Amino acid sequence: MEKIIELSNIVKNYKVGTIIVRALRSVSLDIDKNEYVAIMGPSGSGKSTLMNLIGCLDTPTSGKYVLNNNDVSKLDDNQLADIRNNEIGFVFQTFNLLPRYTALENVTLPLIYAGFSKTERLERAKEVLESVSLTDRIAHKPNELSGGQRQRVAVARALVNHPSIILADEPTGNLDSKTSIDIMNLFDEIHELGNTIIVVTHEEYIAKRARRVVRLMDGEVESDVDNEVPVESEGKN
Repeated sequence: MEKIIELSNIVKNYKVGTIIVRALRSVSLDIDKNEYVAIMGPSGSGKSTLMNLIGCLDTPTSGKYVLNNNDVSKLDDNQLADIRNNEIGFVFQTFNLLPRYTALENVTLPLIYAGFSKTERLERAKEVLESVSLTDRIAHKPNELSGGQRQRVAVARALVNHPSIILADEPTGNLDSKTSIDIMNLFDEIHELGNTIIVVTHEEYIAKRARRVVRLMDGEVESDVDNEVPVESEGKN
């Protein structure tokens, strides 16, 4: 399989006052195209730091990060912004939708930064909203949508630029059990269409939906195993 992510000896240190916090300690990890990976770990394990590095929201203290054959470990802020917009679709626990914008307008935002014309933006946004079953909600603002519908808008926004990776941070954290299952079913469908999905979660029932589970502990990879038969979740325990 062709690798889409290659992390080699990634170290990330933070300075808090006079104390050096070692968030990641020589992490090496490869992810292939069209993989579906869950990253797990308790608070303080380094999973949020790893997510920020994979998502090009931060850079490593040392080590090498190759994303889709591009060495992004040494890029400046503007170059990282370009990579984020073109290569990565983000889905956040808190949806991160603009409250005064409609679903359609929220989904078009990444295309504005990418330089698409208004006609192209609207056409593509309508397509992805249809793909997440929200055609009848495109003119609604976030406060007129349910939590599940808002997360579907966020997923559509993540997909609109045809990114290399969908990176989801606790995507069901603010949803009830039934809605959580619906969103994870949507991720299954997206994966089947050929997308690479990385889900950062602390929920075992979410990780069971992935094809591979990477567990972090104290800034290191504690385990990296395949899920032989991914299971459909019955909801939160």
